[in-house]
This record gives sequence, C-alpha cells and structure tokens, in this order.
Amino acid sequence: MPYDSIYRQDLFAGRTVIVTGGGSGIGRCTAHELASLGAHVAIVGRSTGKLERVRGEIESDGGSISTHIADIRDEDSVIATVEQVLVDRGRIDGLVNNAGGQYRAPMKSISTKGFEAVVRSNLTGGFIVMREVYNRWMVDHGGSIVNMIADIWHGWPHFSHSAAARGGMLTLSECAATEWAESGVRVNTVAPGSIASQGLDTYEAKDTAFIQNDLTPGIPLQRFGTEAEVSAAIVFLLSRAASYITGSCIRIDGGAPNARRGWWDLQPATNNEAFDGFHRSSLPEILNEVR
Repeated sequence: MPYDSIYRQDLFAGRTVIVTGGGSGIGRCTAHELASLGAHVAIVGRSTGKLERVRGEIESDGGSISTHIADIRDEDSVIATVEQVLVDRGRIDGLVNNAGGQYRAPMKSISTKGFEAVVRSNLTGGFIVMREVYNRWMVDHGGSIVNMIADIWHGWPHFSHSAAARGGMLTLSECAATEWAESGVRVNTVAPGSIASQGLDTYEAKDTAFIQNDLTPGIPLQRFGTEAEVSAAIVFLLSRAASYITGSCIRIDGGAPNARRGWWDLQPATNNEAFDGFHRSSLPEILNEVR
C-alpha cells in the first residue's frame, strides 16, 4: 500500500527537496510523502542506520532518495552536504528544516552547556542550513523553505531552552521571508503540538507519566496528532498552492494554545478522526503502553 497523500502524485515531479532529520519521526514521514509525490528527497541526519532504513523503505515504494550524513550544527558538514546535493541533482527546490530535539527539565536545573546545545540544534543549525541552501542555489533560482518550530505560544514550561530556540526560529523565518522574497524564496514555519511521533520514545522514564496522562486532556481535540498531519502542512507550504504565503506559521496542535484553564471546561471531543496517510507509521512504544 503506498502513501495515502491528499495531494496529486506528480505534484513535485522533477524537484529536489532536502529534509533534515529525515531518518525518523516527522522527517521520515515527510520524506515518504514528498517521494510519493514525485520529488527526489535528500535526507540528512547523523545516524547511518536510520537514514539507510528510510532509503530502503522509499526505494521499495518506488521513490527517489539519497542519504547524507551530516551534523547541521557543523558549518563545514552542512556546506559539504549542500554541495553534494547540487552535484548529484543540479537543483534544490525545497528545504524542510526538521532536525532538532530537546529534553524536559525545569529551567532552574538546565546547565548553560545544555541550554546552548538545544539552541544550537534547534536554531543555529537550522540557520546554517537555510543560509547555505539560499546562498548556493535559491538566491538565483527561488525555492521554498519550511522550518520546524513547536507549540511555544504563551511559554513552554519545562522546555524553556527549546522554547527560546523555537521562538528564535519563528522570528528568524519572518526575517528571511522579507529579505529573501526578492529571490522568489518563501520561508514559513510549522508548529506541531503533541504529535504521536517516535520522538516521544526518546524522553527519559521520569517523563512517561507526563506524556501518557497529562498532555491530551488540555487539548480541545483531546488526542495526539499524527506525523502525517504535520507532513501534509509541510507539503502544502512547499507546493505552488502556497505561492503567496511567506513569513507565516501553520499550527498543528489540536487547538492547545486556545484552551485557557478557568475560562472553559473542555468536554469530550467527538467527530474528529485523525488523518494518517503514512502507510509505514506506528505508534510510539510509550503510547502503545496505555492502550
């Protein structure tokens, strides 16, 4: 069974899209959807095993893919990767700046080193990739960039390091959207909330109860989102249908920032079926445990 995208199969025929963090989670799903729509996907990551797994999946499904080992926090590594994609494909039409991550901790306990590491992963690394893609190709040819942020609205307690980085990526994207418009480059962001992604399995055991019990009750739609629901928003922003959209952000969060405690008591939600077109998706182990 192929990827069940809502978009037409040849939407990205002849185009090349870089997806950082393409070896797992939302990046893996996005790479699959883009490949199913005719794009060549160049997935970037630090783990050879993860990237090769996705390569095997996409090639098995008939898609076009290349893998590139790189640490987005390292400038030389990023430059070499961008240059290699251009040598191999001769173009870069889109960039999905998806790589990043964080851990849960109260701000008072976060070390300076830990804070800087999260900011470098979620902000500085993304800046390096988008700058190099722009300067080495898009400045003369145009293109579309989608940067990953998160549900940071009204603050993100116990994730202050990532909130700071993601907030920086939001405003960085807004700056780039203005500066790079003259080259026909659109820059937008997506902000996922609580998504049933494999990334949930990377959190420490102390966070298990929080993930299993405390996240969805405060979300109006009262469920986790799917990786495919995030990918669909990314694909839209990369597509020609979004040609007049730049400097914007699409929230994929079930309405979480709108649920103000004390103002409205959330009721059980009905008539909202999750969209999961990703034919190779599976629940994170941590969520299988509560079924």
